[in-house]
Amino acid sequence: MSVLVYTESEQNKFKKTAFEAASYAKAVAEQLGTTVTAVAINVEDTSSLANYGVDKVLNVTNAQLESFNAKAYASVLNQAADKENTKVVILSSSADSKYLAPLLAVSLNAGYVSNVIEKPSSVSPLTVKRNAFTNKAFEVTHLNSHVSIIGVSNNSFGLVETSGSASVEDFEPTIPELGVTIASVDKVTDKVTIADAEIVVSAGRGLKGPENWGMVEELADILGAATACSKPVSDLGWRPHGEHVGQTGKPVASNLYIAIGISGAIQHLAGINASKVKVVINTDPEAPFFKAADYGVVGDAFEVVPQLIEKLKAFKAQQ
Repeated sequence: MSVLVYTESEQNKFKKTAFEAASYAKAVAEQLGTTVTAVAINVEDTSSLANYGVDKVLNVTNAQLESFNAKAYASVLNQAADKENTKVVILSSSADSKYLAPLLAVSLNAGYVSNVIEKPSSVSPLTVKRNAFTNKAFEVTHLNSHVSIIGVSNNSFGLVETSGSASVEDFEPTIPELGVTIASVDKVTDKVTIADAEIVVSAGRGLKGPENWGMVEELADILGAATACSKPVSDLGWRPHGEHVGQTGKPVASNLYIAIGISGAIQHLAGINASKVKVVINTDPEAPFFKAADYGVVGDAFEVVPQLIEKLKAFKAQQ
């Protein structure tokens, strides 16, 4: 009766969220006195999972699953849960996992709770603490179902490394009719993704045009950060829609979020509120973002950001 964890991947490599979900699964397994079984789909090397508490890997290799499909992935996890007689399934709280989790919950007749930030305070019944109301409050949820699904809030539990080894078993689930044909997928390579980023540097209309984004990208490169933008920026076509963060875009739960020239519309703040430290740079001292930020700089981004870049370069040169 292993705890089952879905380990997300991209371009045949595990995402950071996979290791966080595995770390969380290990903590739950210790409370239950059992082991951790991971489901890995089309991953080149699964050995790293053992470093985060995984005891067994169900390795799925199938060309039909190269691109994410919620129906197909939910079916794979359903079959894995049946095989392992699983009573607890752990996922991340990524957009993909939130898409497939309800489908999996229906097929397993399971209770599902997302945005969980701590290991269970009790396992009888399973009791977890989660973020609620766009991270403005906490909620304690009791899961009384025979099977429970927990979605771990990104960057909340952290990575917990352990020593050990994991057995690997080839798993060949039945793939349902997908119902969707993917013609092509364009992916950005060699860049930090918003979902995995420890630091996110974001900018808004205060930059006045796409031609001024060079300094944002330079700052992100120095910090090893992902770049992001506000909704108006992506709507104007200044930046790709994949960089749009906020309630209507991608949620952000980074350790550090730097907002440049973003006033702080309520939808934007709701989507980045889970970030641990928020910094805003804006010429308007009355901008709503200053009320939500941990640190604020009132000033022109075209003056502040270049100085920040130079200071960071000098600091790194001394290391």
